[in-house]
Amino acid sequence: MQFTVFARALLLAMLLTGNFAVAEPFRPTDAATVLERLPMNRGDERARSLAADRARLAAAPKNPALAMKVAGAYYELAGAEGDPRYIGYAEAAMAPWAKDENSPTDILYMRAKLLQWRHEYTPALELFAKALQRDPGHYETLSGRSAVLTVLADYAGARRDCEAMRAREKELYWSSCLAYIDGQTGQVAKAERQMADLLTAHAVGSPQAQMWLLTRLADLATRLGRNADAEAYYRRALALNITSQYLLSNYGDFLIDTGRPAEAVALLRDWVRSDVLLLRLTLAAQATKIPEFKTYAQTLRERFAAAAMRGDTLHRQEESRFQLSVEGNKTRALELAVANWAIQREPYDARILLEAAVAAGRRDAAQPVLDWLAQSRHEDPQLTMLVQKLTGGKP
Repeated sequence: MQFTVFARALLLAMLLTGNFAVAEPFRPTDAATVLERLPMNRGDERARSLAADRARLAAAPKNPALAMKVAGAYYELAGAEGDPRYIGYAEAAMAPWAKDENSPTDILYMRAKLLQWRHEYTPALELFAKALQRDPGHYETLSGRSAVLTVLADYAGARRDCEAMRAREKELYWSSCLAYIDGQTGQVAKAERQMADLLTAHAVGSPQAQMWLLTRLADLATRLGRNADAEAYYRRALALNITSQYLLSNYGDFLIDTGRPAEAVALLRDWVRSDVLLLRLTLAAQATKIPEFKTYAQTLRERFAAAAMRGDTLHRQEESRFQLSVEGNKTRALELAVANWAIQREPYDARILLEAAVAAGRRDAAQPVLDWLAQSRHEDPQLTMLVQKLTGGKP
C-alpha cells in the first residue's frame, strides 16, 4: 500500500463536485444511463488500464486482488483530485463483500478506508479491529487505524498502532507515523527533526512519500515561525509534479495566511471541481477582489445547498469557513464548526471553531477546543492568537 494512507488531506471533508442547482434532482429510470463521465486525459495510460481492470472485475466481481487494485486506484484518484465520485467507484468494487463475514483482511481494510473517507469513523474502526483480529500485524490496517485515532484526538491509541508497525520494519512509515503524532502533541521541533532526517534518508525513495514529508515539514516550519523554510518545503513538494489536493490545500492556506492571495488564485484557478480547493480559491479571489469571486462563491453556495438537500453533512468543516468569511453568517458558521468538532478533532477543525467562536463572541462554544489544547499541548501560534482573542488572555 502507498504512503498516502498517512496523508491527512485524504481525511479532509470532500464535498460533491459539479455545478448542482437547487432543484428537484434527476433520477434516471435506467440503471445503464450515463449521467457524467469523470474527466481523464485522453490517451492516459492509467485511465486505459483502470478501464480494463474494471471490465475484468465486472466479469469476476469477487476476485479480491482485482477488487483491491480497482478500489485502491480510485481511492488514490479521489485523494489526488478531490472528486469523491471516485470513491463511489471504489465502493462499487467493494460492494460484493458488503455483507460477507469471511471477507479477506485486505478487503476489510479497504472497506474501512472508504468509511473513513466518509467520516463514518465508528464503523471504520470496527472493520479495522476485525481485520487486526485476523492479522494483528497487518501493516496497512495499523496505519489506517492510527490515522482515524489521530483524527479523533486519541493520540495514545494512535501511538500504540504506530509502535506496532515497527515489527514490519518499514522504518519510513512507522517513524513518520510517530513523528506526525509528536507534531500534534507539543513536540513540533522534535517532529521536524525526525521528518527532516527521514527525508534525507529516503531522498531517492517514493515521490509520494517525499511529497507527504515535505508538506508536513512545511506545516511544522510555519508553526515554528519560519515561513521562508515553509515556502522552500512547499516549492520542493510542488516540483515533484504530483497531483495532490492535500499539498494544494495546505499551500493555498499558507499563501492566504501570509498575505499572498493573488498567488493562491494562480495556484488553484484550475481546481474548481474540488470543493476543498474551490473554497481556498474563493477566499483568495475575495481578498484580491477579482470578478470571478462572485462565480466561485455562487458555485460553492449551490453545492452546499444541494448537499443539504441530500442530508450530506461531510462538508461542515468547509461550509463553516465559507459561512464566516464569505456569507458573514457568524451564527451558522459557529453551528457548523461545533457540529464538525463533535465528529473530528484535528488542528484545522480547531482553527475553524476558534475563528467562529471569536467572531460570535462565544467562548463557551469553543471550550472543547480549549480543553483539547490543554490536554494535547498542541503548538500553533495561530491557534494561540485566536485563544487570546477569545479569552482576553485569561485561562
